[in-house]
Amino acid sequence: MEREAASPDFWNDSMTAQKAMQDLSNLRTEIEQWQVLQTRISDALELSELAAADEDESLTAELEKETTLLEAEMDRYEFKLSLSGPYDRGPAILALHAGAGGTDSQDFVEILMRMYLRWAERQGYRTEILDSLRGNEAGYKSVTISVQGPYAYGYLAAERGVHRLVRLSPFDEAHRRHTSFVLVEAMPEISDDIEIDLRDEDLRIDVFKASGAGGQHVQKNATAVRITHLPTGIVVSCQNERSQTQNKDVAFKILRGKLYDVEQQKLTEEQAALKGDHISAGWGNQIRSYVLHPYHMVKDLRTGYETGNTAAVLDGDIQGFIEAYLQFTIGE
Repeated sequence: MEREAASPDFWNDSMTAQKAMQDLSNLRTEIEQWQVLQTRISDALELSELAAADEDESLTAELEKETTLLEAEMDRYEFKLSLSGPYDRGPAILALHAGAGGTDSQDFVEILMRMYLRWAERQGYRTEILDSLRGNEAGYKSVTISVQGPYAYGYLAAERGVHRLVRLSPFDEAHRRHTSFVLVEAMPEISDDIEIDLRDEDLRIDVFKASGAGGQHVQKNATAVRITHLPTGIVVSCQNERSQTQNKDVAFKILRGKLYDVEQQKLTEEQAALKGDHISAGWGNQIRSYVLHPYHMVKDLRTGYETGNTAAVLDGDIQGFIEAYLQFTIGE
C-alpha cells in the first residue's frame, strides 16, 4: 500500500486515494500498537533477568505491575483480532426507533442516544446525527447516527435488538412505574465503491418538507428524502441536511447498510438451521433491561452480564456489555 501511495498517478482518483490513505493510516496504527507491545515485553523479560540476578524486591514489584498491564493489553488486542467480519473494523450507522411505551419510549430513545454518543466519545470516535424525528411531547421517535472510528461496527453490532426501560415515569401525573421499549439497529457504513444491488425499478423515492418537533414543517422547500426498497419493504429517510441531494446521498448510505445487514441476518439464520440451533427471526428480540425502579440494575439477557451502576451505563459505560456479548458469540 505504501508503494502504491508513492506512485505518480496515485492521486488521479482523489476519492479512492483518500480512502486508501485512511486504510493505510489505520493499518500503521494497528501494527505500531503490536510493535510497542512487543518492545514492552522484551523490556520486561530483561527486567525479569535483572530481578532474578539481583534478588531486588523493588524490581520484582515493578515487574509484577508491568506484567499485569501487559496481560491486559494483550487480551485487549487479541480480542480485537476476533472482530474479523468484512466490515467489523469500519464505521457504523446506528438507528434507534421508539417502540411500545408512548412518550416514555420516545424519551428512552433520547436517553439511549446520549448513552451511545458518550460511549463513542470515550472510544475517540466521531459521530454525526444523520436523521432525527422529534417526539410529540419529548424525546425522539427515531434517530440515525453515523459513528466513525476503528471497529465501530464490530462493537455496535452487539447492541442490535430491543432494549427495555423500567422506571417511574416523569410523564405520568400519578408517577407510576412504566415499561418502554426501543429498537436498536446497527449497520455497517458501506462505501460507494462496494457493490450493493440497487435497481431503479426496486426503489420508490419521495421528497417532502422537513419537520420539527410534533411533525410541524420547518422548511418551505421539499428537501427531505424517503426511499422505499420495494422488494424488502425497507424504508429509510433523511431530513437533517440542507439540500435534497445531500439528504438523498445519506438515505442511500443508510439503505445500503440495511440491505447488507438483512443479507447477513439471513445467512446467520441459515447457518443456525443447518446446525439445529433455534434463532428467532427479525430484530425484535429483547436483549437488555434497564431497571431504575424498584431497584437499579442493567442486565444483558443474552450473556447474563449485569451491573447496578445504572448512572454509569447511561453515561456511556457500556464497553463491558459489548465485550461480554462478543466473547459470548466467540464461545458459541
